[in-house]
Amino acid sequence: MASGRGAEQGILIKEAHALEIAGRVTTVVLDKTGTVTLGKPQVTVMLPADGVSQDELLATAAAVEQLSQHPLAAPITAAAHQRQLKLPTADNLEVVPGQGIVARGTDGELMVGNERLLAARKIDWSSQQADVEARRADGQAPLLVAAGNRYLGLIAVADQVAPHSREAIERLHAQGLKVQLLSGDHRAIAERVAREVGIDEVTAEVLPDEKQEVIARLRAAGQVVAMVGDGINDAPALAAADLGIAIGSGSDIAMETAEIVLVGEDLRGAARTVALARATLRTIKQNLVWAFLYNVLLIPVAAGVLVPLTGFRLPGVAAAAAMALSSVSVVGNSLLLRLRKLE
Repeated sequence: MASGRGAEQGILIKEAHALEIAGRVTTVVLDKTGTVTLGKPQVTVMLPADGVSQDELLATAAAVEQLSQHPLAAPITAAAHQRQLKLPTADNLEVVPGQGIVARGTDGELMVGNERLLAARKIDWSSQQADVEARRADGQAPLLVAAGNRYLGLIAVADQVAPHSREAIERLHAQGLKVQLLSGDHRAIAERVAREVGIDEVTAEVLPDEKQEVIARLRAAGQVVAMVGDGINDAPALAAADLGIAIGSGSDIAMETAEIVLVGEDLRGAARTVALARATLRTIKQNLVWAFLYNVLLIPVAAGVLVPLTGFRLPGVAAAAAMALSSVSVVGNSLLLRLRKLE
């Protein structure tokens, strides 16, 4: 019954025990990109370094990003194709966790990433430090681009907060749950998104393998943790949590790892999942009480415990009807799940 009600609400429950865990959740950890935000970033501005054109900056970045599956790659390659730019040759992509990506070009390495990536290769980008900080403060992700030992400039990319994210967070808070944002992005960007949707606690600048460590620490502190994510990088955290919830528009590996999948991109499904789980647990307890009362009261009567005292013996037909009534009451109470509001 609960699985059917969940399916009606866009909640796909893979295993029954997932609902039991969802009913006991105390902390919900949310990935940022594609979960709290739309996961469809757009290029907002391009700021070339001195002596560099916008076309050169964008073409170099797109040559590297077209080799990548990262969410920030798509808007850059799309912008280059829109301008019909000829991209330089790039191959042998290397992903540097927490820093960016590097490819081999005709005249050396082509790089797109953050300050740590360029600093590791001793490339000076300090002329645009103020621009980088200003973009982050505005919630944009600045990507620094370099070719060989030459700094080319920055491309800022921004992702919009999903329409229902704030409402979803409010519902989770109303259910008495702690909500935490977990992101690999720069802290300034993550904190701005958190403020916009009403999340108080933020853990940012974490590498993919560090996300599961954050989940493990929360569980060690006695929290029952639900992790909500959509990307390949979220899969270890989804597996490490007490309950993994995947956004249906995300990657296949995230949906395969999670115990519950939310159809579409609506984060409010996480709050509905908790509401459904709690209602289901209440119904199970109520059914146990009904069944227990019937058995405690009527089995001794059917066995003839009242015969020595009153001479009354429960007819077999009445005993069978009472047991049938017990089953009907349990089924009827379970059917009420279909009428419960999960909003």
